[in-house]
Amino acid sequence: MKRIVSISLGSSARDYRVTTSILGQTIELERLGVDGNTARAAELIRAFDGRVDAIGLGGLTPVFRVGRARYPHHEAIQIAAEARRTPVVDGGVVKATLERWAIAQAVRKIPSLLRYRRVLMTSGIERYQLAAAISQYEPEMRFADPLIHSGLAFLPVPRSLEQLELYAATTLPLTALLPYRILHPVALGQEGHDRRATGLFEWAQVIAGDFAFIRRFAPNDLTGKTIITDDPSPAEIEELRERGVMTLVTMTPPISTERPFLAADAIEAIMVALQETDGQPGEADALDFIAAAGWTPTVQDLNPRPLPKFAFVIHPLRTSLIANDPRFSWTRFLPERVVERIAAHMPPLYLSRIRGIRSIATGQEAEGILLSLGTTPREMMRRPPSFTYRRLIRAARMAERMGAQLMGLGAFTSVVGDAGITVAQKADIGITSGNSLTVAATLEAAKQAVYLMKGGRPDKVRAVVIGATGSIGAVCARLLAQAVRDVVLIAPRPERLLLLKQQIEQETPGARVIAATHPDAYVGDADLIITTTSALTGKVINVDKLKPGAVICDVARPPDVKEADAARRPDVLIVESGEIVLPGEPDFGFDIDMPPGTAYACLSETALLAMDGKFEDYTLGRTIEIDRVKEMYRLWQKHGLKLAGLRSFGVYVTDEMIAEKRRLAEELRRERGLPHEIGSA
Repeated sequence: MKRIVSISLGSSARDYRVTTSILGQTIELERLGVDGNTARAAELIRAFDGRVDAIGLGGLTPVFRVGRARYPHHEAIQIAAEARRTPVVDGGVVKATLERWAIAQAVRKIPSLLRYRRVLMTSGIERYQLAAAISQYEPEMRFADPLIHSGLAFLPVPRSLEQLELYAATTLPLTALLPYRILHPVALGQEGHDRRATGLFEWAQVIAGDFAFIRRFAPNDLTGKTIITDDPSPAEIEELRERGVMTLVTMTPPISTERPFLAADAIEAIMVALQETDGQPGEADALDFIAAAGWTPTVQDLNPRPLPKFAFVIHPLRTSLIANDPRFSWTRFLPERVVERIAAHMPPLYLSRIRGIRSIATGQEAEGILLSLGTTPREMMRRPPSFTYRRLIRAARMAERMGAQLMGLGAFTSVVGDAGITVAQKADIGITSGNSLTVAATLEAAKQAVYLMKGGRPDKVRAVVIGATGSIGAVCARLLAQAVRDVVLIAPRPERLLLLKQQIEQETPGARVIAATHPDAYVGDADLIITTTSALTGKVINVDKLKPGAVICDVARPPDVKEADAARRPDVLIVESGEIVLPGEPDFGFDIDMPPGTAYACLSETALLAMDGKFEDYTLGRTIEIDRVKEMYRLWQKHGLKLAGLRSFGVYVTDEMIAEKRRLAEELRRERGLPHEIGSA
């Protein structure tokens, strides 16, 4: 059995003795606090020298390691030197290895743990390596050192590692000559809350550092905060829960039941005792030990986490919509082209919070954030994709700071460039284009529309997909081929058309698949046309050539078929892509040009993924996986989403409207000498 003693400058009220097993060896560990009495600490070291396998110094750092500099503290060095036979360690190697490893692993478990969060380090000079590990995730940092170590409220607190290093260089050479209790005020007494740093603790979202400092200086109300620390006891963890702490991160898995977590000096003493080294272990020794022990941090949710949160990005489909925002109402007095070009350069804007979306499966609400770019489709298309990427990456970071774990790309933002892949690579939250649910909803809406116009299920349907090689068009074409076995693929690039045609013929043997670069020769025979282009100018479909009673499902935004053109063919049913009624009582907080509770499928996919707890990248790129479309169907049913009523140019399709269109279609067939069409119920 290995015997270890941890002698702490802190309170004796936290003393304990535990026996545990690590790497197959029994360890007996005792902590002894000296209540700030350095003479007592030296006395205990002399008393245990030669009687235990290792001695840890808690709250006593003989040499401060801040950046590349080293600052010896003469009193702490003299205290450590009281041992002649037993190795004495202060936890410095553990802080440089295990704590950095713990931060990396904790972020893997909770990717949003630190990124862009407000982080308070209670003492950067004592835990520089922990601060360096945290700083990699681009938080907004503050270091409480001037307040905690000297109570000098007039000194500005360091806000970066560079400022911390400057603070250390200007203060530690002097304080190293003073009694150690000046640097470790916790030793002066632990009872009662010291209010000198309350403002910083209230500012922080994440508090990191020695638990003794947190216990002494943190205010009573810690609601919603994350704490990253070393050695809270079970009773202290329960107290943190009562004070509202949301997440607690400790550096190791529980080491014993009575005292699950240990301070850095105790852990380092265990390493020295088990490895039987003569002094402080090297970093390689520490890394080997951590790997052999399989140590990873413990991440505990002490209180319920906030509602699943997502963000969704929209943008104006036309310039006139910019003036609808009260902040920019003045732009209606300027030339539209000038407004359009200037607005394209605006940073992402916060529009509103989305509330009231509630899953019928879990009863849990999903909360959303609505963001907007200022770029119109025309501006996106005339600029390189990198222009839009930069703004979307900025939007993702903004969304993450606001607590979102997933961001959906609306309208043209989902089709620019590589359709979300670059944004996902640069963002630290999940990204989805929403196109999987868009496909599922589009095909469901198209099926309902065809059934209405045919008076039941038709025996035969020919489908034309315009924009067939795009991300939505391709998977629509593949699924339609399986359903109707007669599809025409329309897209401008023959090489992509041929690849898609071959893929469909391999997936669906016997299906009739035609590929062409222009639709005019084929729309006259089409019962169903799905159009998914990104065209901004020119007519995508010549409505005069359409088959009587045809159905067009227009997925494009802006729409490919204009209302003025549709008026020339009142017998044709033109419906918008499938729109979704979200469960609960959704309130978007902003006019998204939809009926109450109804959203575009791309927004609905983002909300649906949040309801199901899927915060990873989902639908990205030009190739949509059929399995993900099918998963959308399943999740759609699970969480209670419903397809909204069919709409045509913003107006719900009624039975009377369908009856009139069918009557007009029948008249046109008679005029053209075409056979009557009857669907089977």
